Amino acid sequence: MSVSAAVEIFTNNIDASAAAYLDACVHCGQCAQACLFFEATGDVKYTPVWKLEPMRRVYKRHMAPLSGIKKALGLVPDEISEDMLKEWEELLYDSCTLCGRCTIVCPMGIDIAGLVRKSREAMVAAGLVPEGLVGAAERVLAIGSPLGIKPETLAKIVGEQAEEVGIPIDLDKVGADYMIILSAMEVLNFYEVIGALARIFKQAGITWTISTEAYEATNVGIQMGDKKVAATLVQRIVDAAEKLQVKYVVSPECGHAYSALNWEGPNLVGKSYNFKVIHILELLDQLVREGRIKTKSERDHRRVTFHDPCQIVRRGGIVQEPRNLLNMVSDNFIEMENCGTANICCGGGGGVSSNSRAEELRIKSFISKKRQLDAVGPEALVTACGNCRNVLEEALDEFEMDLPVLGLTELVAEYLDD
Repeated sequence: MSVSAAVEIFTNNIDASAAAYLDACVHCGQCAQACLFFEATGDVKYTPVWKLEPMRRVYKRHMAPLSGIKKALGLVPDEISEDMLKEWEELLYDSCTLCGRCTIVCPMGIDIAGLVRKSREAMVAAGLVPEGLVGAAERVLAIGSPLGIKPETLAKIVGEQAEEVGIPIDLDKVGADYMIILSAMEVLNFYEVIGALARIFKQAGITWTISTEAYEATNVGIQMGDKKVAATLVQRIVDAAEKLQVKYVVSPECGHAYSALNWEGPNLVGKSYNFKVIHILELLDQLVREGRIKTKSERDHRRVTFHDPCQIVRRGGIVQEPRNLLNMVSDNFIEMENCGTANICCGGGGGVSSNSRAEELRIKSFISKKRQLDAVGPEALVTACGNCRNVLEEALDEFEMDLPVLGLTELVAEYLDD
C-alpha cells in the first residue's frame, strides 16, 4: 500500500473547482439528510461530506492558500496515514453509490459525488479497492464482461431471443444505424430485453446490431475509480462502432453506462466520436414522437410507480422520457414522493452491488426506498436500469415485499400494437 501515491493522486485531482468545493462546506449537515446510508443507520460517519476527509486533509496540508506558512506554524491537519486510508476505503466504496442526491440539497452546491469519484482514484493508487470490483475489472479486461459473459454466450442468448420473438437479430452487422450495448445484468438476468428491442425496432423500421467485440456497457473502471480501465472499456465501444460504421451507439437500461460513455468517454479516450450516443429511453421517446412506435389502446391497469435510476435521471437529465413512455402503456401510473431528480437510490449503484462486503449495509439502507414505496402502495414497480432492477428485487425479497419489478423497455414492447 502506498500512501504517497494516494497523496499524489489527491493532489493531482484537486483542481480549481475541487478546491472551491472543499473550501465551501459550511458543515450544515444537510447532505446527511439526503443520504440513504445515514438515514438507515443514523451514524454520523455516513455523512456524505465526511467521506471527503482524506482529500480535504491533503488539500489543507499541501494546497490551500497559505498552507506553507500554516504548516510551519503547525496549523494544518496531519498527513493522511495507512490506517486512515483503510478506514475510508469502506466509507468511499461501501456507503456511497455516487447517486448525487447529497449534491442537489447542498446549499453550497458541492458536487460531493464527483469528489468521491476523485477520491476513489486515490484509493486505486493506494491499492485499496474492494475485491468484488477488482475481480469484475479483471474479468471485463480478459473476457469482455464483468460477470464473465463470453461472446459465445451472448450469441447463444441473442439467438434464443430471436427465435422466441420470430425476428432475426444481426450480430456484427456493418452499416446498421444503431449499435446496441447491454449491461451484464441484462444479458444474464433480464435477457428478454433483447427480444423486446427486436420487436420495437422492427415496428419502427430501423436497422440495428450488437457487436460481439463490445457488447458490454458496464464500465467498472468508472465505478472503482481507475481511469486506465475506464478508458480501455470506452475505447472498445468506440473501436467496435467505427468498425461497424454505425451512426448511433445506444446506451441501455443501465445507470452509469450512459454517463461513462456519453459525458466522460470522449475525455477518457482523448477524442470526439464520429457517432452519437443516445440512451434507449431517449430513442424510444423519439420514435414515439415520430409516430414510428404505436401501442395498443388497451393499457396496463395495475397501479404502477417508477424508480428513477440516479445516473440516468438525476445526473443524466433523462427525466421526462420514461414518464412519457409509462403514460403511453399505463393508465394508473402514480409518482412516488421525491420522484425524478430527488428520487432515492436503490442502494446498489456506484459499484456497491458488486461489493459483497457492503451487502448488509445495502440491504439495511433499503428502508428509505421502502418508505417511498409504502406511501404509494404500487402493484408493480417499473425501472430503467438492470442493476437497479436486480438490487431492488433482492431488497424486496429481504423485506418480504411481494412487488414485481419490471423493465420499462420490455413493458413498452408488451403493449406494442402489432
